[in-house]
Amino acid sequence: MSTNPSSSNESALGIAIIGLGGAVATTAVAGSLLMKKGLQEPVGLPLAEFGHLDLVSYKNLHFTGWDLYQDDLYKAAKHHGVLDREQLAAVEEDMSNMFPLQAIRNEAYCEGVVNGANSTETHRELVVTIQQQIADFKKEIGGNVVVINLASTESHIDLTDEKYQTVAAFEEAMDSHHECISPAMIYAYACITSGTPYGNFTPSVGADVPALRLLANELDVPVAGKDGKTGQTYIKTVIAPALRARALHVDGWFSTNILGNRDGEALRKPKSLLNKINTKGDVLANCLGYPVEDHVVKINYYKPRGDNKEAWDNIDVTGFLGHQMQIKVNFLCKDSILAAPLAMEIARCLDMAGRKGRGGVAEALGVFFKAPMTREGNEPNHNFTEQQLELLRWLEELNELDDTPLNKKVEEKQAI
Repeated sequence: MSTNPSSSNESALGIAIIGLGGAVATTAVAGSLLMKKGLQEPVGLPLAEFGHLDLVSYKNLHFTGWDLYQDDLYKAAKHHGVLDREQLAAVEEDMSNMFPLQAIRNEAYCEGVVNGANSTETHRELVVTIQQQIADFKKEIGGNVVVINLASTESHIDLTDEKYQTVAAFEEAMDSHHECISPAMIYAYACITSGTPYGNFTPSVGADVPALRLLANELDVPVAGKDGKTGQTYIKTVIAPALRARALHVDGWFSTNILGNRDGEALRKPKSLLNKINTKGDVLANCLGYPVEDHVVKINYYKPRGDNKEAWDNIDVTGFLGHQMQIKVNFLCKDSILAAPLAMEIARCLDMAGRKGRGGVAEALGVFFKAPMTREGNEPNHNFTEQQLELLRWLEELNELDDTPLNKKVEEKQAI
């Protein structure tokens, strides 16, 4: 065990959220406040039962972040309609005094969602601003900071572009203010080059750019992603391995979703939808050991549902003696109620990895993501049970280590 596991439990951890005014982020902030006030138990937080781990306590989480909309967090949370009336009333005073920092605006990457004119600063100027805001937050709370991306899904990009392949090429694109650099990449770069752990809960391309993966490994900064596994894909990665274990052959799997929140609105745009479909589409073959010829995934924006997502699945299987059967799954869930606690756990885990000197891609956090980032040459494992066991193994391993001093590699990079 760590020499003093309780010391980090009692220290402060700042979670800086990209998309702070969104449904998931405001739910996380409100949930943290409600727990601090003793009004809610940590139900739905997957790591709450592992109190022996050297993870920062939920009561010591602090929040800031960026958003395209500048409403206070109480107004934003009320608009999203996730929390009930009593919960909103309990956090009104606190959240009314919390405002997002101005997020990067770029209509080309988030069509239909950007509020106002595009940002006019250069990429490098934006990085300096973000890093200063992180440093200010760190000083304010007297603890570490982790950045989590909960923003709307950005447009699909071609990851094979040569500007994304090496650190030198990427930094040249940064210096020239090239349009190939998205807001998600700017935040990820700002985090990595300042030694701030970064998690991407969205389907957008951020730290998974080859150059940024290399840079995170070089500077020993923990990164993880991407696209939070909360609803339909989570259920798939539980059911599919069980079907394989019983040798029930999946002939087809039809999935459709209806979603009415701001994320659903962003996914109405074909370029953003492509990113989401891509992260949802790879799990079955991995879990089953063979491709499903008729695997159909549809996502539909349906405003009346708001955050109350509905996921329908029809699974056609063939069993013994060639007899055909069907499984129907109808998951009616609150998207943010599932996602917010996972974002909080990812932040706590990334902070622990950073304190223990384990940088680069945090592959063991794959259980939280639809498209898990892996270290070079590794294939992702989508089997939920195996992912969960790997997460717990990794956390126990980290728990044996002592905290390490500030990353010297980042200091050297900043001095250049």
